[in-house]
Amino acid sequence: MQDKEKNYSQLKKLALASGACLFGVADIEPLKKDFIDISPQSLKDLKYGISLAFRLSDKIIEDIQDHPTHLYLHHYRQVNYLLDRLALKISSFIQNQGWQSLPIPASQTIDWEMQKGHLSHKKIAVEAGLGWRGRNNLLVNPQFGSRIRLVSILTNLPLRVDKRMERDCGNCFRCVEACPAGAIKERREDFDWLACFEKLRWFRKKYNIAHYICGICIKACPGNIHLTKL
Repeated sequence: MQDKEKNYSQLKKLALASGACLFGVADIEPLKKDFIDISPQSLKDLKYGISLAFRLSDKIIEDIQDHPTHLYLHHYRQVNYLLDRLALKISSFIQNQGWQSLPIPASQTIDWEMQKGHLSHKKIAVEAGLGWRGRNNLLVNPQFGSRIRLVSILTNLPLRVDKRMERDCGNCFRCVEACPAGAIKERREDFDWLACFEKLRWFRKKYNIAHYICGICIKACPGNIHLTKL
């Protein structure tokens, strides 16, 4: 147990010092069945998922009105790049200690229509106690709302596992009201993936945005850190 606490503390300190705003650890055994295009052999000994979050720029998010901007596109790409670098740094540190680690790209999409990557960074983040799955189908953190992006590292390094955050969006429907596609419903389970994707496709073509992004529901979910200003 002492080793788990020591390892956890050491990694968290390194992650936050390297730019992450949130750090958590999850048991990934129940989640492995949903992983895509990762060999069972690679996953065999990996028990823990480290979840890291990076806070998005408020000024860039606030600049979004009714469509994604080119500033947001650049920011989105750079944050993903930074998260990948951060995951590599943590992964290398773990490997140099004699343990196994597998960094998962922040935004490598395998299935665009269902918007799925190798695994769900959101599911790992939820299990790692970083927040809950909101009506907007994004991770919602009480401090930062949905204004964060995520990356994950899988490892067999012994780590303390965090507890889920037993919260939800309650009576907040900001994202439902803001969604230009009408994809966000009162119940998260009713989220309309196809309507969301079709709107992203439309944005991409109309505004020459070279990516399937939006940002409008992210802007609508600012977290407690901004609520006093709204």
